[in-house]
Amino acid sequence: MKNFTIEIVGLIFLTTILSCEHMDDIIGNGDNQDTSISSLQFVDEYVLPDGTMYADTQVGGLSAIDYADGKWYMISDDPKAPIRFYTADIELNENGFKNVSINGVTELLNGNNLPFADGEVDPEAIRVTPGGSLLWSSEGNVNGGVDPFIRLANADGSYKSNISLSEKFKVSAEENRGPRHNGVIEGLSVAYDSVGYWASMELPLSQDGPEPMVEDTDSPVRIAYIDSSGAFGKEFAYELDPIARKFDETSFTVNGVVEILEYDVDRFLVLERSFSTGYADGGNNVKIYDVDASDATDVSDMNSLLDAEYKKATKKLLFDFESVRSQLTDGVVDNIEGITFGPELENGSRSLVLVADNNFSAFGPQLNQFILLEVK
Repeated sequence: MKNFTIEIVGLIFLTTILSCEHMDDIIGNGDNQDTSISSLQFVDEYVLPDGTMYADTQVGGLSAIDYADGKWYMISDDPKAPIRFYTADIELNENGFKNVSINGVTELLNGNNLPFADGEVDPEAIRVTPGGSLLWSSEGNVNGGVDPFIRLANADGSYKSNISLSEKFKVSAEENRGPRHNGVIEGLSVAYDSVGYWASMELPLSQDGPEPMVEDTDSPVRIAYIDSSGAFGKEFAYELDPIARKFDETSFTVNGVVEILEYDVDRFLVLERSFSTGYADGGNNVKIYDVDASDATDVSDMNSLLDAEYKKATKKLLFDFESVRSQLTDGVVDNIEGITFGPELENGSRSLVLVADNNFSAFGPQLNQFILLEVK
């Protein structure tokens, strides 16, 4: 009887594992390396020439970067077909970049495995799952009534599955509710334990608070966990900084979370970018924060954060790009939106690589800018 019971329990456990739709994309290798981060040190910059072409596509709009199994992946936020991601050969060491070259481009397909139409999606983030699939997001078009989404694709770009968004992140017909245009799912991270994912909003939901201003405002964004079944779960709130600077009263300004990386349980690197038009140096102010969500309130059941009582994640400034502006091309901190851990350096430190979205220089000269930092 005892052996029979053990066999039944084992069978149930195995069946549970095999029945999980996303399990092959979730299970990782249980890396136990020391993950503590005390500081980040600037190493180098590399600029991929504006107008670089690959396979009849213009390389630009690089909104996210990921490194997995010795390969580099970057998504383009070009709203025009083909909706695509690039692979690249990035050679680096503790002294800097040796080379950055594009070596592949893959079209991401819709749910019917057909090309997306122009303007149908706004790609923003991409991560390689432990199972080798591609997790990617679109901000949709809130003003046009198009919902954002998060999907899994196969390595060849074909559709694999859709992750069902929590209703609060979909376009709402109610006034002062739902996501803001161009401020939805900007960041993705594979969970540290490789069992699930995290998704970050760029701006506060309309019901959660105002967009950041130059004056200090209460502007919380939600960072949400997606479990192994693909369902949205717990959420925590992260407080945005005020706008770093504003050229004049006519300037367009924005500040938001543009990417996240969970590097330990409930510990994140959060990339925050403030922007204002009117500045000759590009108008971007970019910071990397060390964020601790271990004591943050689960706000997933709160319909609104405005005037609510809850505990936000804590944040500590790790790196301010203002400190290296003078070392960058033309003194420009560009529209840095992607961040990933890269290979271990020869000195034993981890590398951290960032990439800037040059907006295809549609609003003036910008850079396909790569930044290498050393993790201390």
